[in-house]
Amino acid sequence: MDDSEKKELGMRDESSSGRSGKSTNNSPFSSTKDMRLSEPNDDVISMTPSTPSITSPTSDHNPSPTITPPRPALMIPPEAVHIERSKRRGLFASLALIPEVTNPYHYQRRTKWFITVMVAIAAAAAPMGSAIIMPVLIPIAEAFHSTETIANMSVAVYMLSMSIFPLWWSSFSETLGRRTIYLVSFAMFVLFAVLSAVSTNIAMLVVMRVLSGGAAASVQAVGAGTIADIWEPKERGKAMGLFYLGPLCGPLFAPIIGGAMAQNLGWRSTQWFLVCYGGVTLVGLLFGLPETLKNRRDFAKEAEEEAMKRTISRNRNGTVETSDAEKDENGETKTTTQTPEQLTRVSTRQSVKIKTKTYLSIARRIFIDPLLVLGYLRFPAVALTVYYSSITFGSLYFLNISIQSTFATSPYNFSTFIIGLLYIPGSLGYMLASFFGGRWIDRIMHREARKAGRYDADGKLMLRPEDRMKENAWIATVLWPGALLWYGWTVDKGIFWFVPMVANFFFGIGSMLVFALATTMLTEFMPRRASAGVAINNFVRNIFSFAAAVAAQPIIDAIGNGWLFTILGVWSLGSGCAVIWIMSHYGDQWRKKMGEGGI
Repeated sequence: MDDSEKKELGMRDESSSGRSGKSTNNSPFSSTKDMRLSEPNDDVISMTPSTPSITSPTSDHNPSPTITPPRPALMIPPEAVHIERSKRRGLFASLALIPEVTNPYHYQRRTKWFITVMVAIAAAAAPMGSAIIMPVLIPIAEAFHSTETIANMSVAVYMLSMSIFPLWWSSFSETLGRRTIYLVSFAMFVLFAVLSAVSTNIAMLVVMRVLSGGAAASVQAVGAGTIADIWEPKERGKAMGLFYLGPLCGPLFAPIIGGAMAQNLGWRSTQWFLVCYGGVTLVGLLFGLPETLKNRRDFAKEAEEEAMKRTISRNRNGTVETSDAEKDENGETKTTTQTPEQLTRVSTRQSVKIKTKTYLSIARRIFIDPLLVLGYLRFPAVALTVYYSSITFGSLYFLNISIQSTFATSPYNFSTFIIGLLYIPGSLGYMLASFFGGRWIDRIMHREARKAGRYDADGKLMLRPEDRMKENAWIATVLWPGALLWYGWTVDKGIFWFVPMVANFFFGIGSMLVFALATTMLTEFMPRRASAGVAINNFVRNIFSFAAAVAAQPIIDAIGNGWLFTILGVWSLGSGCAVIWIMSHYGDQWRKKMGEGGI
C-alpha cells in the first residue's frame, strides 16, 4: 500500500470516527428541529426526528437529499429525557407508572396514544353524567312530586356548571399542572355523585349535580390541553378525534345504562353508576397519567415580583420618603437621595405593602383572571369558530330532550329502557366520524399545504388551521342541519321509529365533524393558550346547551317538533355556510394578527 492509499484510508477512518462521535455525543434524537417529511409525495409526516438528509427527494422545494430513518423500538425514544421520580411534578407524581419527560413531544407514539385514551375515558365522565339521566327524567319528577320541566333543570344546570367551571380549571392547570387538576376534580366528582345519589328532594339533587358537573368538566378544558402538550399539529387531528370520542361516548352508553338500571333498580342507581365510573377513572389517572405541561406558571412568584416592581418603581428617581418619617428642624419631612444599591433595600413599611399587594394579586389571579380568557372572543377567528361549535352543541340538546319526551308518549309509548336505546344511532355516527374524521382532516391539511407549495427551509410542510375547513366542513354544515329537518318532521307525523333514528345517525356524523374541527382549530389559533381556547369553547357551547335544555320542552309543546327543528335547521345551515366562507377568506390574516399579539 503506497502513501497515497494510506492517506486516503486514514481520511476515511477519521470521517467514520467523526460520524460515530456525533451519533454518540450529539444525538440527532436530542432535538425536534430536524423533523421533516419522510416521503414528500404522500400524506404521512414522520413524527420521529430524522438524521440529516443524504438522499434527494422529489420536491422542488427541498432539493437537499433525504432518507427515512429507522423508527426507534424503545417505548420512549432516546431523546426523551426522564425526570427523576423525586423531582416529578403533580399530586402523588411518584405513583405514575409512565415517567415524566422534559419534552412531552418526545414520548413514543404508543405512549402518546395511551395517554390520549386515558384522557378520553376521563372526558366521558361529564357528558355521561348529563346523558345518563335523560331516560329517567319522568321518574325523577314523579319521585319528588315535581313537573317534567323542573326535572329538566337537573340537566340544564349540570350543563351550565360545565360551561363555567372549566374557566377556572384551565387557569389552575397552567399553575398546578394537568395531573393535579385531574386528580382533584375527579375526587370531587365522586363525592358529589354520592351526594346526588342520596338526595332527599329535587333542590338537593339539582345543587349536587351542579357541583358534580363542574368537577367533571375539568377534562373538557384541560384534556384538550393535554392533547396539545404531547401531539404536534401535524397529527393532532387524529388525536383530537380520539379524544372527542370520549365525550361523545357518553350519549352512546349512558342512556342505555340509565334506562336499563332505572327500570330495575330505580333512578338513584344511575348516580351510583357515576360514583363507580368516577372512582375507577380516578385510580387510572393516579397510576397512568404523568404531568405533560412543559412549563408551569408560578402565580405566587409572579404576584410578588409584580408587587415589588410597583413599589420600587415609585423610587426610580432616587428620592424617597424616609421610612420612619424623620423630620427636620422646621418640622418638614426629610428626603434623601439614594444610590441604586440602596434602593434595593426595602423598609418594614414597604415590606408590608409588598406582601399585601402580593396577596391581593394572588387572589385576583385565582378568582378574576380566569374570566379574562373570555376576552379572546374579541378575535373574529375565535368568535366564529366558537359560535359555530356552540349552535351545533345546542341543537344536540334540543334533540336529546325531544327524544325522551316524544317517544315516551303517543303514538310511540316506549318504555324507559327502549328510550335509552334510541340514543344509539346518533352515537354511532359520532364514533364513525371520530375514527375517520380526524385522519381525513389531517390529509386535507397536508394536501392543501402541498398544493400551495408551503414548505419551510427544512422542507417540512407549513400547515395552517384554516386548511381544515374544506370539503369536510361543507359536508358537515349541510349534513347535520338536514338531519334535524328529517328528524323533526318524521316524529311530528308519527312515522315509524326507524326513520327518525336514521336521521339521528347522520346528525351524529355531521356534528362530530364540527366538534373535532372546532376544538383542533382553537388549539392552533391559540398555541400558547390551548386549554384557554377550549375553555372558552366549552363555556359558550354549554351556555347554548343550558338554554336548549330549559327551552326545548316548552317549545315542543307550543309549536311541535317539526317547526322547532325547521327553525334550528335553517338557522344552522345559514350560519355554517357563512362561517366557512368568512374563515376561508379572512382566517389567515386574522390568525397572523393573533400571532403578532403573542397569542
